[in-house]
Parts: sequence; structure tokens; C-alpha cells
Amino acid sequence: MTGDGRADGHDGGAERGTVVTPSAEFPPLRPDELRALRRIGEAWRGGASRTDALPVDPTLRRHGERPAPTRFGRLAPIAMFRVEEPDELVAAEPANVPGSRFGRSVTRLRRALFGPPLSSAAVLYERMRKTVALPVLSSDLLSSVAYGPEAMLAVLVLAGSGALGLSLPLAVGLAVLMVAVGASYRQTIPAYPHGAGSYIVAGDNLGPRAGLVAAAGLILDYVLTVAVSVAAGVQAVTSALPALTPLAVPLGVLVIALLLAGNLRGVRVAGNLFVLPTYAFVVAVVALLLAGGFQAAARGFTPVPPDPVPAVEGLSLLLVLRAFSSGAVSMTGIEAVSNAVTAFRTPEWRNARTTLTWMIGMLVVLFAGLTLLFHQAGLVPASDETMLSQLARVTFPSGPWYGLVQAATATILLLAANTAFNGFPRLLFFMARDGHAPRRFLHMGDRLAFSNGLLALAVAAAVILVAFRGHTEALIPLYAVGVFLAFTLSQAGMVVHWRRHRGPGWRRRATLNAVGATLSGLVLVTAGVSKFTEGAWVVVVAVPLLVLLFRAIQRHYRILHRSLALRPPSDAGPSGAAASEAQELPQEVRHLVVVPVARLNRASLRGLAYAASLGQPTLAVHIAPEEPEADRFREQWRAWGDHVRLETIVSPYRAVIGPLAHYLEALHAGRADLVLTVVVPEVMVRRRWHRPLHSRTEKRLRAALRPLPGVVVTSVPVHLTE
Repeated sequence: MTGDGRADGHDGGAERGTVVTPSAEFPPLRPDELRALRRIGEAWRGGASRTDALPVDPTLRRHGERPAPTRFGRLAPIAMFRVEEPDELVAAEPANVPGSRFGRSVTRLRRALFGPPLSSAAVLYERMRKTVALPVLSSDLLSSVAYGPEAMLAVLVLAGSGALGLSLPLAVGLAVLMVAVGASYRQTIPAYPHGAGSYIVAGDNLGPRAGLVAAAGLILDYVLTVAVSVAAGVQAVTSALPALTPLAVPLGVLVIALLLAGNLRGVRVAGNLFVLPTYAFVVAVVALLLAGGFQAAARGFTPVPPDPVPAVEGLSLLLVLRAFSSGAVSMTGIEAVSNAVTAFRTPEWRNARTTLTWMIGMLVVLFAGLTLLFHQAGLVPASDETMLSQLARVTFPSGPWYGLVQAATATILLLAANTAFNGFPRLLFFMARDGHAPRRFLHMGDRLAFSNGLLALAVAAAVILVAFRGHTEALIPLYAVGVFLAFTLSQAGMVVHWRRHRGPGWRRRATLNAVGATLSGLVLVTAGVSKFTEGAWVVVVAVPLLVLLFRAIQRHYRILHRSLALRPPSDAGPSGAAASEAQELPQEVRHLVVVPVARLNRASLRGLAYAASLGQPTLAVHIAPEEPEADRFREQWRAWGDHVRLETIVSPYRAVIGPLAHYLEALHAGRADLVLTVVVPEVMVRRRWHRPLHSRTEKRLRAALRPLPGVVVTSVPVHLTE
């Protein structure tokens, strides 16, 4: 990125690359393109008919409000369009319904699952208030305390149960890291009030490559967030119900499908679905902390000695750093608010910053409190039960409270992936705006959600979950590297941002971001080195591969834009085979209409009639398997009257598509300035099961001719009557 999406203060205007609207798929023309367009228009010589010369009324006013029933509205005459001034048609909601019976059935099913379509104007109302945004955007961050402290202790216990006491100073260090990174992102929100994840901040301040590296780390983080959260949630369920352990992977895939369906219903609906589970988890853990704290106070805060565990690895600085980086996975999702500033109600940046403050405060309290209680209760990581489950079982040995804590934990872990479902499509949206991702990720679906991005995330996460068989321990080593790579680049980018603009207090702000970048960088290096052989190498290899992919996509779009950019008529256009595709003025176009004719019947005669009606030179081509058949066809042609020049080609190997395509290519090579318009008669069947009864030569011919430059393929349909 080179400046797209830059905003320097909370009062900055909306800029390209940050504003999320349905119109993002249709960017405006640049000033030089507008000038070229005006020159092209001046060079036209009546190439287009006036509106009042058309044989129909394009505004549909003559049709009234109740048009006659058609194949698109057999059941009832319904108005598909309404006319607005000045002479502007607006498609009504029924116009979105397909005409086929199968299409209408699919549409009814989609609306039953995801709800009716929303108007583009509703994008302003699909925003969240703080009480909804807090659980939606914090579900990943807060749920990570269910496995983050345990991941840290699982590394420390390798040095024996005596090393578990180091969890307290490590928890203090992690709390400092959480506050530092959280405060850094608080500064990012007003500096980039239209939404700025690591991709935009790093690209804006450190250069496009740094932005792509941050984007690669975020993409891996989002995919792993879904996989890890769902795997941890399923593990919480199987800890309480061991009989479901063999079904862990299918249950995980089912949860991902349900999350996808919920998010396809739209941002506001998805937010309302996830409010209660997040608040229920916070209440359950706070109750657990209070009850466990009272029990520890009754013992005089004397820790219960943990069960002895033999050491399998010596206590070393490297092991301590590994434990620190493992516990740091509790911070995943901390940048979700800065990504989704535009999802808040006005004033967006202020509401987002308040929400982030509450998130950081809750994270520190829950993480530090659980780590302290694990130490006080003398708990040791076990393979068959999570530590949070152990703590709840010890704290609530009787009554329904254990079940409630486990249910709340399992629910939020399963739904924590919703944070990724919120951030991943927006990241791809911003990348697609800059040409680094496929443009289909700019598209908003029926419910104003980025459907393509949601589908891509769900498929990728399901593949990861199945590949690792739903084991949280195998996924976490992949987790920290990508997210802290993005953290580090984002905070380093903010340091450059403050140095550039040097507003009031810029030194203090730059220092705070520098601290966040330094701490995040230390965790990144530690996680990458210490967990390289455990699976972190996958991320180390995947990030540069993703960056290469992003650059290849941008290179393609750059070539596309250069090829399709508007140029004044005086500029030299392409030469050679592509000359016919450079004709942009009606007086420059030279036609040759070619009609492939297999046999003389109603379909081929209609194609010939259509071609002749264009008033351009016309050539008919017949492919014959042998000479006698070619002679018979020429006799039939003369009987018809020989109204169009006929060329017969004998194909002794009985191929049709190849000889015809090569013949057209040879014609075009002889006159590169000609536009070959191939008119293909096509029989249209009414029922799907009729299609295998036909050779479908027309579709194969279109597929073969489409790659040829300067060739236009026109289909003349002939519908069967019953």
C-alpha cells in the first residue's frame, strides 16, 4: 500500500482502502481516465442510438405497475422495477428471485437459513453498540484464558512440578505485555479511525512489503483462531462428556458450519447471537475466581502442593521463554477492535477505544486470577482434562456450578472463532481494494456480509482442524508466530507514524508503541525459535509464500488495469493479433461474421438469418467427416439458395472443435484488424435431465474460441417447444 487508507486523526475523512461500502467493487475513474473518456466520446461518430430512437421505453413506464406474467413471474404479476427520477430504475426485491423452479427453491432455502436480503442503504444500520461489540469482538481474546495459562503451565511442567511456581512471575510479565500492547492499539484507533489492522498500519508506514507480511501473519492467525478455538471448545465438552471424544473432529466441523451460517446472516444478527455466551463466560469465571479466592483465603493463601511430576527436561532460560510465548497466545484477538472501528455506531473511534479498554482490563483480571488459582490449588496439566475443568471441579465439588462453568467455557470457546469471522473478511476486503487479493472479496452478500471471505475462512479452518485431528496442543505452536508478527509490525508502523506527523505528545505516543513493538518482537523471536521444530516452521514457511502469492495477484491486476485503462484515441494501441481488440470507436470496427453450420435445420437457419441481419460480411463454415458428406451438404446449400458464402472443411479424423478453432485462428491471422463474430446456434432444453441427451457441441465450441483474440462468440438460442 502506498498511502491508501491513511488517516491522521480521529477527525480525518474517509479514504480509499478503509471505507467499507457495497460500492467498493466499482471504484471511480481517475482524472486522467476521465480526460481520456471525454476524448474518446468526442471521437465517436453517432455510434450509439439515442434513447428516444429505441423501439421500447427503457424506463418501463408504458408497462404500468403490474406487468404481464412471464416465465420469471408465472404465479402472480409483480412489479420487478420501480421508476425514480431522473429516469432511474431501481430493482425491487422480487427481481432477485431466479426464474427456474430449482433456483426459486434454493432462494427460499437461503432466506430461511440466512434471512431476507438487506438493502445497500442498510449498511449504516448494521452497526453495533458497545454492549454488543464488546462480546462480539472480545470472544476470542477472553476465551483464550481458558487455554492460555494452561499452555504456559504445560511447558513449565516439563521441568517438573517444582517449576510450576514460575507461573506467577511469568503471569506478571504477560500482564505487562497485555497492557502495553493494548495501550498501543488504543493509540492506533484514533490515528486510523476508519479501521486499521496491522496490514494497513504497516503498509502505510513501513512500506507495501511490510504490510503484506503483516497480512500474511494475520491471515494465518485468523484461520488458526477458528481451528484452535473450536478444538479447545470441543475439548472442554469432551472433558465433561468423555463419551464424545471419538466424535471430536466431526463436532468441530459442525461448529464451524454453524458459525458460518450465523455470520452469513449479517453483522448485527451475528452479534446478537454471541452476546449472551460471552457475558455468561465472564460471569462464570468471575464467580469461579471469587469462590476460589475465598477458599484460598480460608487456607491463609497457602498453596496446595502439586502432585509430583518427574522432570523430562532441564529448567533453562529457553524453557522459560517457551512458557512465556505459550502463555502469550492469550492475547490473540487483541487487535480485533482496531480492525473493526467502522462496525461501531458513531462516534466510531471513541466507542471502539472504550470497548478495547474494557477488553484489556477483563483479560488481565481473568488471566492473572486463573493463573494464581491454579497455583493456589496445586493443579498440574493433564492430558484427559483441562486445567479450568480441574479448577471448577475442585472449587465446586457439588451442585450444578461445575456444569455451568464447563458449559459457559465450552460455549465461548466454540463461539470465540466469531472474532476471526469478523476480522478475516474485512482484512481481505482491504487487501482486495489494493489488488493484493481476489476482487471477489469486495462483494457484500444478501445480508451485507462479506460472504466470500466468510466461506474462505470456514473452509480453511475446517481443513486445518481435520488435518491436526482437533488437537489443541498441536495447533498452538503455529498460533503465536503469526499473531505476534502482525503485532510487531503494527506497533513499529505506529512509531513511524508518530515520527512523521509529530503532533502534540508524539514522543510519548511513539515511546508507548515502541515498547509494544519491542515486547511483541521478543515474543515473536522466542516463539519462532523455541517452537520451530514443534510446528512453528509451518508459519515461517507459509508467510513468505503468502507474500509471493499476494504480489502475484497484484501483478495480475496491474496488467489487467494497464490493458483495460482508458487511452485517448490518438495514443498508439496494440498491434498484431490484439489489434482488433483495441478498436474502441465504432468507425474503427471491421466485421466478419462466421456461422458454423452442422446441418440445415431451424436452428442453423435462425443463426444464418441473425448473422445476415447484421449487415456485415458473412461466412458459413461446415465441418464434414468425409468428402461425400461435404458434397451432399453443398447440394443442400445450393437448394437453399446459396445466400451466404459457404466454406466446407473435411475433417478425416472426425474432430469438429479443433479444426474449426484453428481455421478461425488462421482467418484472424490473415487480417488482424478484423473482428470475427462467431454466431453459434444453440438448442435450449427445458429440463436438466435432457442435457445429457445432447452433445453440447455449442458449449465446447465457445470454450475453445474464447481464448482467441479478436473473436466474439454470440449464441443464438432456439428453445424447444412441448
